[in-house]
Amino acid sequence: GANHPNADGGNRRFEILLCVPGEPVDLLPEPKNPVDPHAIAVFSTRGIQIGYLTADRAPWIGGMLRSGRELKAIFQAATQVGAAIRIAFGGETPMLPPERPALPSQGTESDGCWPDFIPPDD
Repeated sequence: GANHPNADGGNRRFEILLCVPGEPVDLLPEPKNPVDPHAIAVFSTRGIQIGYLTADRAPWIGGMLRSGRELKAIFQAATQVGAAIRIAFGGETPMLPPERPALPSQGTESDGCWPDFIPPDD
């Protein structure tokens, strides 16, 4: 739903670009949503809607919200389809995954290629 405008005309993609990894997001069930009664809207920390949970996860997470289970959610990253968020169940705070090392761009002016990334042996 990141490509759709908000009811007030706000741009969800622009709001996603303002989100910072690790900041809280709010999940709001929309049982009267005409397209999907299981829809769960996702709002930034500034109260601007950035999209919806995916249709395959919304019923399960909505069931937990209705049962009173404490959920906390954070923004992880902007994606091609909208945004990735992380949700923790049972009151704990979600954690961001460790950052992956940056991979070199494909090719250089000198030799036209880069070696494959080899992760460290931790």
